Amino acid sequence: MAERPPGPPLRASPAQQAAVVALTALAPASWGSTYAVTTELLPPGHPLFSALMRALPAGLLGLAIARVLPRGDWWWKAAVLGVLNIGVLYPLLFVAAQRLPGGVAATLGATQPLLVAGLAIAVLHDRPTLWRWGWGVIGVVGVGLVVLGPAARLDPVGVFAGLGGTAAMAAGIVLMKRWGRPAGAGPLTLAGWQLTAGGLLLLPLALAIEGPPPGIDAGAAVGYLWLGSVGGLIAHTLWFRGIGRLPVGASAPLVLLSPLVAAVVGIALGESLSVLQSLGFVLALAAMLAAQLNAPSVEQIRAGRLR
Repeated sequence: MAERPPGPPLRASPAQQAAVVALTALAPASWGSTYAVTTELLPPGHPLFSALMRALPAGLLGLAIARVLPRGDWWWKAAVLGVLNIGVLYPLLFVAAQRLPGGVAATLGATQPLLVAGLAIAVLHDRPTLWRWGWGVIGVVGVGLVVLGPAARLDPVGVFAGLGGTAAMAAGIVLMKRWGRPAGAGPLTLAGWQLTAGGLLLLPLALAIEGPPPGIDAGAAVGYLWLGSVGGLIAHTLWFRGIGRLPVGASAPLVLLSPLVAAVVGIALGESLSVLQSLGFVLALAAMLAAQLNAPSVEQIRAGRLR
């Protein structure tokens, strides 16, 4: 199977670019519901089983729909990406969600644009502009203002899990840009490969470490179905499609939507935002949007001053 060279994304009109950004943003937006679903619906103390239920059924469904298997070196590449984007990320995400308030766990995920920018320098030899570095920092600060406060618990294991999962996904994003994708394998195919690979890694671990699965009531079944379908196969298909079409510096900041959606869900469950939190919300949204734009040139700045 011939591999499509990574290269720069194809040029698109502003309208087409906006459509790609909007569809890609649906993925991290759906991931923002993970924290509430985990704490409200899923049985506690079983992060590996929760990760398995989110990954393997969705991956097998993706394979059944796409009917395309890896070839050549894409067997090990798909396995590596599946381990990083699914097998490592999912259980650590559930550990963080169970041991930290949703806002704290989401804030750790907001550091991903900075991690992606650093890895892109080493792996892709792509030096992000000061513009995107700056907005990445502003985005983290904004999310922190939204979700952190005096009552935030900083459990060490939860913090380590949140940062570890974020780092794993950042590495997966950069490697996907590095390797591109094989010809004939669309985003759904990539999602099926990676969800299946990650799920197969989690299967023996969940059985060996956590034992038989816990009793699953109707609420847990709905939670697993949501996380596996909307937050799993559909979200990853949209995410992998966007990664292939957007510059790495533009796609990574979209993960800021995850903690912002988590905050909105918290409001729907009865929480409220202070003035400082509202300011942080605006900063995070501004950072995410500004990262989609190119830095203004010196000529544009001078022209603006002359007006």
